[in-house]
Amino acid sequence: MKKYTTNYINTLIEIAEDCPVSQSQIPPEKKEKTLANLQYEKLAKNPYQYTSDDIIFDCYAIKHDISENEKQQERENFFSKGQPCLRCSPLAKKYGFGIHHNSEEKVALIPVESKEYQSLLNDVSTAKTKAMRSKRK
Repeated sequence: MKKYTTNYINTLIEIAEDCPVSQSQIPPEKKEKTLANLQYEKLAKNPYQYTSDDIIFDCYAIKHDISENEKQQERENFFSKGQPCLRCSPLAKKYGFGIHHNSEEKVALIPVESKEYQSLLNDVSTAKTKAMRSKRK
């Protein structure tokens, strides 16, 4: 079975061209947690502890109520086909967070207004890719 991945190495996912904010914002709480809330909670509290695959699958598992016993098998099934990566994350599209993947494929949120975001943009050893646009041109 082929295994797909959403992980990058030494890459900054820049905020989307049509991101509506110029400063990062915490996604607003709703009755039921949104994907943005789930991703934000995991990443804000645990910089560089998880890979993109971990974040994407964990949020999927929460949304689909997958039990601990089923997780390993479900994760294999989940990544047996391609999955949208964090370029599709509402955090980068809508809430003004860059997402940095380090040399070990671990990710952290980088607020667009931060010095760290600017230094990653200027770092020639860091690859850059833009988050997906919310609207078509």
